[in-house]
Amino acid sequence: MVKDNYIIEEAVRLVQDGVSVTLPVNGHSMLPFIIGGKESVVLQQPAQLKVGDVVLAWADNCRYVVHRIISISGDSIVLMGDGNIKGTEQCRRADVKAVATHVVGANEKAHYLYTPWRCRAARLWWHLRPVRRYILGVYRRM
Repeated sequence: MVKDNYIIEEAVRLVQDGVSVTLPVNGHSMLPFIIGGKESVVLQQPAQLKVGDVVLAWADNCRYVVHRIISISGDSIVLMGDGNIKGTEQCRRADVKAVATHVVGANEKAHYLYTPWRCRAARLWWHLRPVRRYILGVYRRM
């Protein structure tokens, strides 16, 4: 974990210097939109944050996460992974270190995360929270 944090902190430093960084993603918390262990995200400096953005943030004062913003209230931001069934993370605006703009597949082709159809799919996925468990169960078995 210490090595992972060092790599992420170096990526954050580069992003703060204006460099676009491609970072591999681990875990299943962003399924089905980002596949951990197979895909990476392209990170850039956060500008105007909005609900629906996928961000790299220091969450709950204990760890870095790449999750989607589900609400913003003043300085407080609530995050949730697309692949999570329940549970959220909290952070402040200052804790959002980067915004993910693209996902890069194993074929090294980058796909923009905020095309109209991806945004519609993410909104639909949000409303499917009550049945995500079953959909993700089928998805993981495929």
